Amino acid sequence: MRKTVVTLFAFLLVLSSLTVAFADKGNNGKNDKGNSNEFKLGVEVLLDEQKDLIKGKRVGLITNPTGVDQDLNSIVDLLFNDPDVELTALYGPEHGVRGDAQAGSYVEYYIDEETGLPVYSLYGQTRKPTPEMLENIDVLLFDIQDVGTRFYTYIYTMAYAMEAAQENDIPFIVLDRPNPLGGQKVEGPVLDPDYASFVGNYPIPLRHGMTVGELATLFNEEFEIGADLTVVQMNGWKRNMYYHDTPLEFVMPSPNMPTFETALVYPGAALIEGTNVSEGRGTTKPFELIGAPFVNSTEFAATLNELNLPGVTFRAASFTPTFSKHSGKLSHGVQIHVTNKQPYDPIVTGLHIVKTLHDMYPNDFEFRARNSAGISFFDNLIGNGWVMDAIKNGESIKSIEQQWEDDLKEFEQLRKGFLLY
Repeated sequence: MRKTVVTLFAFLLVLSSLTVAFADKGNNGKNDKGNSNEFKLGVEVLLDEQKDLIKGKRVGLITNPTGVDQDLNSIVDLLFNDPDVELTALYGPEHGVRGDAQAGSYVEYYIDEETGLPVYSLYGQTRKPTPEMLENIDVLLFDIQDVGTRFYTYIYTMAYAMEAAQENDIPFIVLDRPNPLGGQKVEGPVLDPDYASFVGNYPIPLRHGMTVGELATLFNEEFEIGADLTVVQMNGWKRNMYYHDTPLEFVMPSPNMPTFETALVYPGAALIEGTNVSEGRGTTKPFELIGAPFVNSTEFAATLNELNLPGVTFRAASFTPTFSKHSGKLSHGVQIHVTNKQPYDPIVTGLHIVKTLHDMYPNDFEFRARNSAGISFFDNLIGNGWVMDAIKNGESIKSIEQQWEDDLKEFEQLRKGFLLY
């Protein structure tokens, strides 16, 4: 009897071990995403292998909550607590160093409570560091997670800071991070320089397929910033990797970018910002929920699904935004569900949504008005003035897409010289 009990106990112990092993192998954690020991972010490469770049120097740091290592330690803390590094100043982009400011909200100068360091805003009275802001630093670091879309403003904060570094003879170091949308697909119209703004300052496509380090090199050389630039590259990142293919946890780059799924739909869904329809701000699914009080959700979803757009399905949905457009008003529309990210084209999808709203609700749907220069916010987002006119004139999205193909192919050739991976 005792032998039977011992044998049964041993069997249960082995079975338990196998269950744990299979559970670990099938979970959604780091084991599911490849060997994290082979993958290193730019910040990790800097501190492990290239610390001489900052050792013994007064360091200025442009960052936000996404500036973390794989264990989610903040680069602010890593540098501040490193005896070999003298962190002397912090610089915040849109939404601030701590990521607590909403889109478009100006952030003022303050002292960081955790470190006692001065925090200079690069989204307040100035978007470019002034000589006074750079007085006490020997090198300027940039470590922020981008989302791979032209109108996400962090890459222009980087570019303006590179200009300031060049003008003040300060070396500029970019700590590279993945493009969440991967590095292979390049989609959407290339920006017309006549429509340059802080949501699009260089002639690149809406979905550029480049990391921040690659963009920094492109801006520096092709657009002649001329900074003393160093890019600390990642180890183990490949161009076919989307964000969830890496061992990284997703840290919100901004208050309305809560998940990888948000970033996936953002290049097209954010075009809704240029209209009077809600893009889902003020809900738990920004940019996935699209709607307005005047929309019939059932008819709208059915019309979009009849288009059979690749890799996406639209579900009829209703929601009440707590802020931004239609705040406190019951709105109807759709939730965007990406069913297959490989064939899915967020920009073409976004334009179909805009055109469908325009065609279904001609008396209610509106583009945001053009200013005295003849430019609307939609024009700034899409990067030109002709797409809005084409939609108003009844052109098909296929026809619109064909008109940007030559510029897109030209950019694809240009970017080859600046790819680091």
